[in-house]
Amino acid sequence: MKYRPLRLGKLIEEELSLIISRELEFGNAIVTITKIDVSEKSDHAKVSFSVFPSSESKKVLIILQKEKNRLRHLLMKKVSIKIMPALDFEIDRGAENAAVVEKLLLEDN
Repeated sequence: MKYRPLRLGKLIEEELSLIISRELEFGNAIVTITKIDVSEKSDHAKVSFSVFPSSESKKVLIILQKEKNRLRHLLMKKVSIKIMPALDFEIDRGAENAAVVEKLLLEDN
């Protein structure tokens, strides 16, 4: 198992979280990066994020997709690696799914 993609993902997660909070406005939505999966070749990074309230998820995804090149450029200034992975954003619905399961379990009791 190669640890470089894991270490790179953690580094990108920390820096990208700071960049997103400083550079982008999402109205009343709170955006949290939950996971970053970097490919073996380190040329792509899949960025999973959650949004509160979840009704703003699609709007946030559109903003992040539109700004991904600028975010990558800002990230290159902060992290000194040869090739910065291309960023692909996806909504992480784990918290929403957990809430639905919890609600169903509470109804059964």
